[in-house]
Amino acid sequence: MSLSGYILSIDQGTTSSRALILNEIGEILAQKNIEFKQYYPENGWVEHNPLEIINSTTDAIKKVLEDLKINAQDITVAGITNQRETIVAWDKLTGKPVYNAIVWQDRRTENYCNELKEKNLINTIQSKTGLVIDPYFSATKIKWIIENIKEAKESLSKGNLLVGTIDTWLIWNFTKGSEHSTDVTNASRTMLYNIVEDKWDEELLDIFALPKNILPCVKSSVDDFGKITSNFFGNEIQIGGVAGDQQAASVGQSCFREGMVKSTYGTGCFLLMNTGIDIIKSQSNLLSTIAYNINGNKSYAIEGSIFNAGTVVQWMRDELKFFDKASEVENLASKSSNDVYFVPAFTGLGAPYWRADIRGQISGITRDTSKADIAMAALKSICFQTRDLFECLLNDTNFKREKFVIRVDGGMTRNNMMMQFLSDILQVKIERPANQESTAIGAAYLAGMFAGIYKDVADVEKLWKTNQIFEPKISIDHAEQFYDGWKKTIERLITNG
Repeated sequence: MSLSGYILSIDQGTTSSRALILNEIGEILAQKNIEFKQYYPENGWVEHNPLEIINSTTDAIKKVLEDLKINAQDITVAGITNQRETIVAWDKLTGKPVYNAIVWQDRRTENYCNELKEKNLINTIQSKTGLVIDPYFSATKIKWIIENIKEAKESLSKGNLLVGTIDTWLIWNFTKGSEHSTDVTNASRTMLYNIVEDKWDEELLDIFALPKNILPCVKSSVDDFGKITSNFFGNEIQIGGVAGDQQAASVGQSCFREGMVKSTYGTGCFLLMNTGIDIIKSQSNLLSTIAYNINGNKSYAIEGSIFNAGTVVQWMRDELKFFDKASEVENLASKSSNDVYFVPAFTGLGAPYWRADIRGQISGITRDTSKADIAMAALKSICFQTRDLFECLLNDTNFKREKFVIRVDGGMTRNNMMMQFLSDILQVKIERPANQESTAIGAAYLAGMFAGIYKDVADVEKLWKTNQIFEPKISIDHAEQFYDGWKKTIERLITNG
């Protein structure tokens, strides 16, 4: 391991843009988080302003450089991690977006997805991409923009339209248009990338009627993504690592061996297990995806996605005014004395249900139900949904429950009460790392490997440290009683719509 220089980690998330400066042993020396506006033009639609994303990211980087009193020339390398599936389309001559970014949570293409299913394309798409047909993924969003936005049609007809996930949008802007690229992990979430053959798939492009030339060049997770030009921060900064947020978190958690599992609790919740060189075709509606490609070593993963986790706490804070700060939810929930079930399907149900049409529900309310009961139900709902994913994982693999240890990260994992309930309901050991910013750390590690700060993944594995371990405190029978109540709630909701 080389002990030189600072690493810049750019973590562009769903609700905020973040910049972090780390040293070579993965310690965060400075960080800045800038929230940006969420747009909801219609029911089930979620958008971001791409210019707000680039501006907030730039501002966050400037702030961490100032806070640490260093210059861009002191940065050895930068890594980027990003909200996946969110898509931006822009004109390469003007550099301006032709429409707002359509966010991964957006459900506007539900009817088109149903048409694809009716055309018996489920197996074709899953065999090539590892994905189910759902509005979650990027392809249908790209198609919607091209078919519905006049500026997109005009730009496309002139050969000037470019599209990309958020990493691509950042890279293109930061390199002043010299790099239109992405990495394999982000490409694997578009529903256009063949994860078996590692390429944009011509048959899929034909299905969606999309031209290949609007798509970015696909690179490894550790690669040369160009340089942030000097007019941003005074000196050039090499970009050497890129990964979608969940894969970056897996790298940050050092899940480099087959069977290792991480679960991230951010805006959504994402459970991901490294499956090594094997692509596991889920029988339980989980996704197969690329975990990373590092120096020619590619690993696959199986993943379950929950659309709403941290958003539930934000909703209670911002809309219901239950508390002023998200961190106060644990104290409120601890006062709960009644059982309530909360299904936070604000934008539909993700894995394993994949029901874009379902909306949220709180059930079991009585006259003495309090906001503490609703807060507790909200936290438990995230644990119950993780159990849904975990049951799928057990069904799809040969691993036994007692063999699993789950490494957790994300802002919600600071909540000890929730982490204990998670261990109880899953009946497995939960490991919380000393540094829970695994997504940003993962991007830094990828960039560090490009720059030679870390020789290989073995160097990175040595840096992982445990903060706390949670083990089940209730019996498996007790856990089953809790979980049965959740399953019945979900069944009623799906049956009744």
